[in-house]
Amino acid sequence: MTEGKILQLVTFKLGNEEFGVDILKVQEINRMMDITRIPNAPEFIEGVINLRGKIIPIVDLRKKLGFGHGNKETEKTTRIIVVELDGLVLGFIVDSVSEVLRIPENTIEPAPSIVGGVDSDYIEGVGKLDNRLLILLELKKLFSCSDRKDIENFEMN
Repeated sequence: MTEGKILQLVTFKLGNEEFGVDILKVQEINRMMDITRIPNAPEFIEGVINLRGKIIPIVDLRKKLGFGHGNKETEKTTRIIVVELDGLVLGFIVDSVSEVLRIPENTIEPAPSIVGGVDSDYIEGVGKLDNRLLILLELKKLFSCSDRKDIENFEMN
């Protein structure tokens, strides 16, 4: 990793864990809205939303990463982060969005083989910030080819 490069990240929480994704992949952040459930969808797909005339599949990031279900306390802060991955637009449900953060790339360390129960293939690295750790997710790797096909099928319908 090059010295001096600054990463801009959107940070969010799932439970007590803090995650970050590259701000360039994020299109927008929305409050929770009504999600239309889809029959026989994979467990991690909550359904679809209509966002200004475009149907967008919604993924529950808690379920996808094995964090279980949210609770009543997080309902008011729950957000949908809309991202674009290689032409596929989808939304992620997170417990809360924290901030947009600028951190030096040299504060990012490679992920240990397993971090917080999340398979490290999904993790770009771990950022060390003052008294907290930030897990950087690699969104493209979060979905296998079959997951992506399932999501694209919902996007088409």
